[in-house]
Amino acid sequence: MAIACADAQSIDLYTVAQIRAIEQAALDNLPAGTLMQRAGKAVADAALALLAQDTSNRHILIAVGPGNNGGDALVAAQELAMHGVTISVVMPVAVNQLSPDAKTALDNANSTLISFIELTSLRDDQEWDLAIDGLFGIGLTRAVQVEFRALVNYLNSLSCPVLAIDVPSGLNADDGNLIGPEGIAVKASTTISFIANKPGLHTLHGRDYAGTIVVNDLDIARNLFKEPIAKLNRPELFRSSIHPRVHASHKGSHGDLFVMGGASGMAGAVLLAARAGAITGAGRVFAGFLDTAPPFDPVHLELMCRSAASLQPTRGAIVVGPGMGMSSQASDLLSRMLSTELALVIDADALNLLAVEPGLQQRLLHRRAATLLTPHPLEAARLLEIPVEEIQKDRLDAAKKLATKFQSVVILKGSGTVIASFDNSLVINTTGNPALATAGTGDVLAGLCGSLLAQQWPVWDAALAAVWIHGDAADRMVNEGIGPIGITAPELLPYLRKSLNQLLPA
Repeated sequence: MAIACADAQSIDLYTVAQIRAIEQAALDNLPAGTLMQRAGKAVADAALALLAQDTSNRHILIAVGPGNNGGDALVAAQELAMHGVTISVVMPVAVNQLSPDAKTALDNANSTLISFIELTSLRDDQEWDLAIDGLFGIGLTRAVQVEFRALVNYLNSLSCPVLAIDVPSGLNADDGNLIGPEGIAVKASTTISFIANKPGLHTLHGRDYAGTIVVNDLDIARNLFKEPIAKLNRPELFRSSIHPRVHASHKGSHGDLFVMGGASGMAGAVLLAARAGAITGAGRVFAGFLDTAPPFDPVHLELMCRSAASLQPTRGAIVVGPGMGMSSQASDLLSRMLSTELALVIDADALNLLAVEPGLQQRLLHRRAATLLTPHPLEAARLLEIPVEEIQKDRLDAAKKLATKFQSVVILKGSGTVIASFDNSLVINTTGNPALATAGTGDVLAGLCGSLLAQQWPVWDAALAAVWIHGDAADRMVNEGIGPIGITAPELLPYLRKSLNQLLPA
């Protein structure tokens, strides 16, 4: 997925309720139909761009539904027909179901060279140069009904690009869920998002259904836009913490990182996190093991392997949890780390221990130093004591609740990772791909978080940067033809280093 217009406005994310308020405020000062005309023209321009402006012998299928989304599609049909494109419109909806503006758009479209065809006339062997999804916009509140499901399935079967208007039909614009039980949605190659960008396009299923996202504000005055609910992650959000290293620095200048965990059979998790810390710039890295510590790491000889009990962190930052298990010794280790005055990353089994031990939660709430939690959805569900389905139903809200409950910065991992702070800041990450869906990549992320904290990054900036770099490393690998299938966590490490260094100012 990509953002075609990554300016300050397009990275701001607004809910459906917020967008409706903006739209209504704009309509109060505009002639009827103005926004629909602007939207339809924008769809047509996007379609022409996808056709590379070559309209000769081009055939576009436009699916029109009820409401203003269908009206936008009809305006686009008229515009495209005037450019010489052959247009076929399938509209399985009665005219009386259209909004007044959409009816006007239909009357105008009927006056141009547009073919209206029946759903039953669509054939699998038909070839289209482009299809436009104008079935449902942000107003859909129930699963796509039976009369439209066949059309959604048909659009999803096409080999040509599919352009979705505002949001792929069937996708919840707020949370990225498919709407309703057994919900389906259009899989778009491009989505043109009107008025403002929407969080559901970027998290959960949004990453699979929205494709490249183009944001068009329909020339609505900026003073009508209030504070967004969230933002998209970009280096600009953490750029102030990226500093070139001075020549007269030494290992002590870049902090100590302590990675604590490593119960029997799980030493690899500690080593992955520790290696990630070393390769992303921590000055010294200590790897602490609950089980017998290896004498050294044969891959990264600079790591200092110790028993967790022997390590008494007094400076730098700590990562606790990788491969730690749920033993009483693990609980004692977490309790001890919570009692330090150092920046702390709580990951993996440390999160599970936190979920079941109220005493540990109280220690966390009494901390004065920065704390960063890195749960995946199941760990988040345990921490909030709700089913994991509730986490995925609204990932932004879940991340915000976690941050508030534990007074910490939270990284809720998953497709479109959500970063939340207890001051209500919310950011959705845009980097990463399915290559990260493999064992150990979470340990790598935890080590990267700890490394930036050890280098004295503010916890919020460290969280944003770590998630962005982690995903960018996976994207770089895929762009080089490595993966996404079969990438292993250690392979990410040199790409983390490359991504981080390329963020440095020239």
